This record gives sequence, C-alpha cells and structure tokens, in this order.
Amino acid sequence: MKMPLETPLAQSLPASVPFVGPEAIERRRGRPFAARLGANESTFGPSPRVREAITAAAAEAWMYGDPECTDLRAGLAAHLGCAPDQLVAGEGIDGLLGYVVRLFVAPGDRVVTSDGAYPTFNYHVAGFGGTLVKVPYRDDREDLDALLTAARDSGAKMIYLANPDNPMGSWHPAAAIEAMIAELPENCLLLLDEAYVEFAPADAIPRVALDDPRVIRMRTFSKAHGLAGLRVGYAFGAREVIRSFDKIRNHFGLGRVAQAAALAALADSAWLDEVRRQVAEARDRISAIASANGLISLPSATNFVTVDCGRDGAYARAVLEALEDRDVFVRMPFSAPGNRCIRISAGRPEDLDRLADALPAALKAAKSA
Repeated sequence: MKMPLETPLAQSLPASVPFVGPEAIERRRGRPFAARLGANESTFGPSPRVREAITAAAAEAWMYGDPECTDLRAGLAAHLGCAPDQLVAGEGIDGLLGYVVRLFVAPGDRVVTSDGAYPTFNYHVAGFGGTLVKVPYRDDREDLDALLTAARDSGAKMIYLANPDNPMGSWHPAAAIEAMIAELPENCLLLLDEAYVEFAPADAIPRVALDDPRVIRMRTFSKAHGLAGLRVGYAFGAREVIRSFDKIRNHFGLGRVAQAAALAALADSAWLDEVRRQVAEARDRISAIASANGLISLPSATNFVTVDCGRDGAYARAVLEALEDRDVFVRMPFSAPGNRCIRISAGRPEDLDRLADALPAALKAAKSA
C-alpha cells in the first residue's frame, strides 16, 4: 500500500527540524540534564501572578481561546502605544515567522539573512519554496550594509534581522537600524526579530513609525517572561500589513490559558525587573567562569552569553559534548566563524555552580579528544 504523494516541494525538503530539543538528547543519553543552559529559556520562571492566572484559567481550558485575542491585544497595544489592530498575537515568534513567510514569499522569491542566524526562519523559507541569500557576520554582529547590498543585488522580498542577535548576543544601536530602514530597497520587507528586547540597552531599540509598511517587528513572552512552554508571541506594524495575517493564521492557535498567562505577565513589571536583575547577575557569573578557564565571553544584550572557546568549530563541539557528558546542556552557533563558540543561557546560581564544576574537566576532555 503506497502513501499519498507529497508535493514536489515537500519531497525536496529534508526530514529535519531546526533544533534538536534537549529532551531528545536526554532520551538518547538515558538521563536528564542537571543544568539546562542551552535553550535561552528563563530558568527563573513566570511570576507568581502569572502562575495564579494559569491556575485560574485552567478551569476554562475546555474552551477554545478567543480567536481575536482581544484582551491580550488590548494590553499589548497599551504597552506599545499603538492600536490593537496594529498587532497580531500568535504561537511564539516561530509561528509568526511561518505566517509572514507564507504571506510574502512565493516559490523562488529571494530572502536575505545572515549565515548562522536563527535557523527556524530559514526552515520556514525553505518550507514555502523561497530562496535564501546569506551574508556572513562581521565582527560577531550581523552586517547591516551587507544585508542591504544582498537585498538590492538579488531583488529580495525580505530581510531577516535579529536585534539583539541570536546566537552571538550582539546588538546594533537604534540609529544604525533606523538608517538601514531608510535604505531598504523598494518592495523589500524588514522582518525585525526582537525576541531579546527586554534585555537590550535602551539605545538599541529603534524608533520605527507604526504605519511604516516596510517593517514588521516581532517579540515574545518566551524569554524575559518565562512562558516558553506556552508559546506566545506577537508582531506589530502597519495596519494593512497586520490585517493580512487574518488571511492565513491559525485563528485558534493561541489557547485560553496562554492568553491569560501572557496578559498577567504583561501587567507584572516588578517581576520583569527582577528577572532582568537575575539575568544580569548570571551573565556576569558566566563571564567570570569563562575567564577563570581561559575563555573569552562576548558582550551580550540577551539572556545568554556566547563564549569563545579559542579554536575552531570542531573543538567547540567537543567542549559542548563534554559538557553534555557532565549533565550540562548548552548550544553553539551553527556557522563559522561563530561556531568557535558555545552559547550558555542565564541560569540560577545552582545551575551555574554545576557549569563551574563541569567546565574545567570538559575543556580537558576536549583538548585530549
């Protein structure tokens, strides 16, 4: 009995995912990690007020969530200083990336990104038949001039840019992003991923006119608010662009519990400040641990620190695997020269104690591999 035929596009794609989850690694290892420092989640968790909201909403989990996300969008609009119809909520930035690519990228359309940037975006572009045009990082930051040049030369429909950046933790000042927007080619959309914006310095957040149809900005509750497990993100921009999402989005994709949790998180600014404080302390601790082991940590405006292992990608991979052997989960950038590094998420003191204990032996094992 034969299976139904996939489309030619689906047949051309690898059966793979952008990231191997820590759970898959744990199943392969046969034991859990003692310190989960690789997925840029918030180990500090959601606020007590959010947990109360989740508990209260659990009794209503038998109902679908509001497909318009009315209350959440109203709260976000007040927070951002825009109108509710200038934003859309969805299943994390990952889900929203898929929607925006589906809306604007036809088979064969060119899309510009950085080589080594967030791979889930590439996954969506490939899944809808787009053609990726990649430019290298420069000085461990996305190269804004090179992105613009590649877009002009290729006639790209879209540029993807994360600021602050994942996986390097670097960032561009607002003025540089604003200058880039002013130079966007005709009919080219800038997709600005601001997943780590809560950890960025104030001068990294650009001023973009909300009615500018050339820019879509995306943010999330997965990082600073500790809701990665509920998958809540949002995009905002010009009304006519945001309205287009209603043509193709999963209208019941964001559940009732997730909406209630996100709204409660948005209202708890004191907890957000506390998480920022703990993340700053954790970044300092990671940098100190790296320095004590002869490694260099890169400046970070995120909830992780990228640590230069000082050699090539094969060596950094050996360090990562040696840490896994010692029950510490971290990740590494995918492309050279960034893959000389490992990326360590901010963690609780006990998580970083585990890292401090494991790293010297992991480095010794990697050197002898």
